[in-house]
Amino acid sequence: MKKTISIIGGGPSAFLLAAFLDTSKFDVTIYEKNKTTGRKFLVAGKGGFNITHSEPMEQLLKRYTPSDFLEEALLNFTNTDFRNWLNQIGIPTYVGSSKRVYPEEGIKPIEVLNAILASLKEKGIAIKDEHIFSDWDIDNNPIINNKSIQTDYTVFSLGGGSWKITGSDGNWLNTFAKKGINTTPFVASNCAYQIHWKSDFINKNEGSPLKNIAISCGGTTQKGEAVITKFGLEGNAIYGLSPKIREELNSNSKATLFIDFKPSLTLENVLSKINLSTQKNTTATLKKALKLSSAQIDLLKTTLSKELYLNSDSLAKFIKKFPLEIINTAEIDEAISTVGGIELNAITKNFKLKNLPNQFCIGEMINWDAPTGGYLLQACASIGVFVAKHLNKIN
Repeated sequence: MKKTISIIGGGPSAFLLAAFLDTSKFDVTIYEKNKTTGRKFLVAGKGGFNITHSEPMEQLLKRYTPSDFLEEALLNFTNTDFRNWLNQIGIPTYVGSSKRVYPEEGIKPIEVLNAILASLKEKGIAIKDEHIFSDWDIDNNPIINNKSIQTDYTVFSLGGGSWKITGSDGNWLNTFAKKGINTTPFVASNCAYQIHWKSDFINKNEGSPLKNIAISCGGTTQKGEAVITKFGLEGNAIYGLSPKIREELNSNSKATLFIDFKPSLTLENVLSKINLSTQKNTTATLKKALKLSSAQIDLLKTTLSKELYLNSDSLAKFIKKFPLEIINTAEIDEAISTVGGIELNAITKNFKLKNLPNQFCIGEMINWDAPTGGYLLQACASIGVFVAKHLNKIN
C-alpha cells in the first residue's frame, strides 16, 4: 500500500519535490493556501525570468550563506540538471550575456508554471488550493482548514517573509516557534539599502544607474550595477553584499560600502588618464577620459572638498574607493527575498525536523541566504529534489 506525503505550500521547492517523488510508492498532495498555485513564482518572473545561473558549480556554491549548508543538495541537482529537467517538460532555456539562465525568447512565466503543473498532474500529484495550515494536532498531524490530515510524511514549503501579496508572509513562524522548533525572525535580503543623500544630489540624480561598478563591504566585492533612489541604492551590485551589510548594521547600526567606479582600471591607470588628459577642467576629464556618468561625477563633486576634487592623487583614490554609509534596509515586504526562519540546527542534513517525526522543511523558510541572479530559485529546486530522493530511498 502506498504511503502518503503532504506538501504544505505550493512554491518552487514544493514543485520540484513533487516532480521527483516516486509516485509508485507515494500518494502526493500539495496544499496551497491561495486560490491559485505559484503566485510568487509568477511575480518573480515579472522583471525577467531568471531561472538559474550558468557559472561553474565550484563558483556557484560560494554564492550561498552559509556557504556549505546547501552544498550536497546543489551538487545532487546542479544548474545543468535543472535546465535539463525544464527542457524535458517543454521549457528550453538559454544563457544570457550575464551568464544567467532564462526560458527561451517568447516563453512567458505563466507558460513555465503551466508546464510544471502539467507535469505534476501527469504524475498524479494532487493540488488543493485554498487549504491553509494552522497548527498540529496532539499526534503531530498537520491541521489544514481546521481538520487534521492523516499523513505518513509532511513536507513544509511555506516560503520566506517577503511578497505578502503572493501569500508569502512568514506568518507561520510563530506557530513553529511555539512548537519548540528553533526559529529566527525574518529580515530583508536582496533589497534596497538606505543612504542619507544630500538633497541637491538626489533631486538631480534620483533614478540614475551606476553601471559597470564594483561595490565592496566587509572584504567582499560584487560587480554589477546599482540604481540611485530617494531611499538609497538598489541593484545586483549591492544585493550580493546583503549578508555583509546586515552583519555591519547589526554590529554598528551602520555599514560602510566602497564603490569602485572603474573596476576595469587600476589606481595607476586612473591616475594616468587624469594626468594625461587634455580636457580644460576636471569634470570634463572625468567625463571624456574616464567616461564616468553624470551621476558618478556629481557624487564625487558633492562629497569631496574642492581641494580633494581638484587633486589628481586624491581624486583617483576616491574613484577607485568611494565610501558610502548605509543606515538601514528596506522594509521586508519591499525585499526580493528574506533571510531567517527555521534555524539550521533544527533540521538534519536531510532537511528533516529534529523534534517532529517524518516532517521536513524545504526552500526559503529555512535560514539561508543567496543573491539574486538565479541562485535563490536554483537552491529551492535543489533542496526539493534532494528531499524527494531521500524519501524515495527510505520508503
